Amino acid sequence: MWSPEIAWFTKIDDQKYIMADLVCKDLSMTFTNPQTGGIVEALKNINFTLKKGELLSVLGPSGCGKTTLLNMLAGFINPTSGTAELGGNVIEAPGVERGMVFQQGALFEWLPVSKNVDFGLRMKKTDSETSKKLVEKWLDIVGLQGFGDTPTYQLSGGMQQRVALARCLVNDPDVILMDEPLGALDALTREKMQSLVLELWKETGKTIMIITHSVEEALLLGERLFVMAPRPGRVHKEYNLPFAERGLTESLRDIKQDAHFSEVREEILTMIWNMEEEIMGRV
Repeated sequence: MWSPEIAWFTKIDDQKYIMADLVCKDLSMTFTNPQTGGIVEALKNINFTLKKGELLSVLGPSGCGKTTLLNMLAGFINPTSGTAELGGNVIEAPGVERGMVFQQGALFEWLPVSKNVDFGLRMKKTDSETSKKLVEKWLDIVGLQGFGDTPTYQLSGGMQQRVALARCLVNDPDVILMDEPLGALDALTREKMQSLVLELWKETGKTIMIITHSVEEALLLGERLFVMAPRPGRVHKEYNLPFAERGLTESLRDIKQDAHFSEVREEILTMIWNMEEEIMGRV
């Protein structure tokens, strides 16, 4: 049975994707209610290019199509019209060149940590010695040295999200897609994980796109930031920000106190608040 937890490990051919630009061209998605026949425009005419190695955060009010956009880039659903391409190849299905980190990790909690991390490698029939070395490498990088034999269900939420990151990265994807990966964590753990995401971005050179409901997180984790507007979902405003780069050498807490950070945060909060008010007025 198909499930998003394992589908992104599947590759539909043997072509090797080279790290390349992710391009959306007039990407649109319309859903039809099978019972009422009603139509909902989830996304309309999304156009952007995410260059290799860029870090993009996306936020907006509920119903703006953030997760729908991410699911199309992951290949879980196909657009009604338009295309999403990676390196000139149209995205039509999940593939190992795109790794997904889910909100709740989507881990196999009954398996030990190492068996979660090497799942994709086993699906690709990587030899056991290579798999072992790769798993140890990525557990070390995400700060889980010595936890390979630990049952996953015994880990805290933050540690489970580290496992999810390692499981994604061990497959060496070109693009990492993150759907609210830190949303369920407490404030302190969340800040530590935000720092880890920035470190991984800088050290690996991966292209990363992260969906979040937190304005502060979007500012900290996006050198580019899209604020989306709903009905139909579209990119309302784009920001190019210095905070992700600064977060590699500065305390995230200090950055949050920065006057420029506060100014942009308040601007975006007001923007989203007004959108939410408009939505409520339509009901």
